[in-house]
Amino acid sequence: MFGLKIRMYLLTIILFAVVYAIVSMLSYSVFGIGDFYFYLVLSLVFMFIQYMVGPKLVEWSMHIRYVNQNEYPQLHQMVAELAQKARIPKPKIGIAQISLPNAFAYGRWKSDGRVCVTQGILDLLSPDELRAVLGHEMTHLKNRDVLFITLLSVVPMILYRIFWSLMFYRGGSRRSDSGYVALVGLAALIFYFITNLLVLYASRIREYFADRGSVALGNPAPELATALYKLVYGSARMPKDALRQVEGLKAFFLNDPSRGLKELHELRELDLDRSGTIDANELLAIRTKTVRLSFGDKVMELMSTHPNMLKRIKRLSSA
Repeated sequence: MFGLKIRMYLLTIILFAVVYAIVSMLSYSVFGIGDFYFYLVLSLVFMFIQYMVGPKLVEWSMHIRYVNQNEYPQLHQMVAELAQKARIPKPKIGIAQISLPNAFAYGRWKSDGRVCVTQGILDLLSPDELRAVLGHEMTHLKNRDVLFITLLSVVPMILYRIFWSLMFYRGGSRRSDSGYVALVGLAALIFYFITNLLVLYASRIREYFADRGSVALGNPAPELATALYKLVYGSARMPKDALRQVEGLKAFFLNDPSRGLKELHELRELDLDRSGTIDANELLAIRTKTVRLSFGDKVMELMSTHPNMLKRIKRLSSA
């Protein structure tokens, strides 16, 4: 866990160091200082609007209905106990009326936390497996993941706006060399792609954090590993139309549903007794196993919000 924290802190420092360098360079060489800060403020305003409106968009897109304790007493009890252990306010609990099995958490701040499960996951997991999934989502709320990723996402957003504005730059009193301006614009575009990859990397790290957090809240690692295995299986069974409907929201999910078929093939190798679960012995077996990814798998992971599932369960085996 400590190693993951160090990576996250370093990543934050690197991203905002890039922004500082771009601010220093552009403020004095291409834009007027006021012009640049206009783009900076504009990006921050867009980020703030996205952050405030985001929960409503998620609710609308996922057909979420918030439920009370009388409707789902066991679910409320699980969330209440986990919230107490995590030392955070009990979040609102919602049911997404979709068949895709998954869960997600979001909210603007800790007191605004919401934990949602789909109807599909309620029909698929055992109570212990569901509790492990909820522990993962509660850890996201505890770590303020939504705020963290939103703040990091503003970096590539700023760089993209710089690149876009320089495409239409026509010179000014401070600099008339269009070739120099084009070079700076190209640098902004390159840094946009690099920082976007770093934000995706941060998203993958937070999934490792949340897995460890679920175990720290008292959920056995085999229960979470089995839940992940079943979610992959459930995603692999879904029709493509159902997967396309949630494409824009998969970063919120416990796993990437679009990779279900590929991941199912990989995870079946861990299920040595073909029981449909990953028990403690099977989890122990992967701890000593070297996970080797093909070049295509490495590229796919690089462009994904979620870690490769084999690597993720191997990391979970040491939790």
